[in-house]
Amino acid sequence: MNNTQILLSAKTLNIQSCIDWIMSPESGGIDVFIGTVRNATKGKPVLKLDFEAYEPMAISEMEKISRQAFEKWPVQKALIHHRTGTLQVGEVPVIIAVSAAHRDAAFEACRYIIDTLKQTVPIWKKEAFEDGEVWVAAHP
Repeated sequence: MNNTQILLSAKTLNIQSCIDWIMSPESGGIDVFIGTVRNATKGKPVLKLDFEAYEPMAISEMEKISRQAFEKWPVQKALIHHRTGTLQVGEVPVIIAVSAAHRDAAFEACRYIIDTLKQTVPIWKKEAFEDGEVWVAAHP
């Protein structure tokens, strides 16, 4: 059984299919993080975000982060999905899901995955405001 699912896609992420995949009879705890495009950054209205990735390295880094989570906690499954392309306010650029026998491992591994993804995966976003655009790290 494959216990990791990694996806980098320009298509809309399906929250329910992620939850369906992560669930298992052995899992007593499932933690899901859903990142959404918010309507403002530092008080400035955001119109949209554009995400770009260096795909081969991004996939490799996401796989590495997943392996590290399995080494650090007794997790059963891990899922990392990230969007590329243009996203509007309210859309979902990232879903992280982790299942484990107990909730502590699921919570800790999920937080580790999203925090490490922000630091190491080569994904960038361009924030579009009414008065211009700016490139920033994908997950500051």
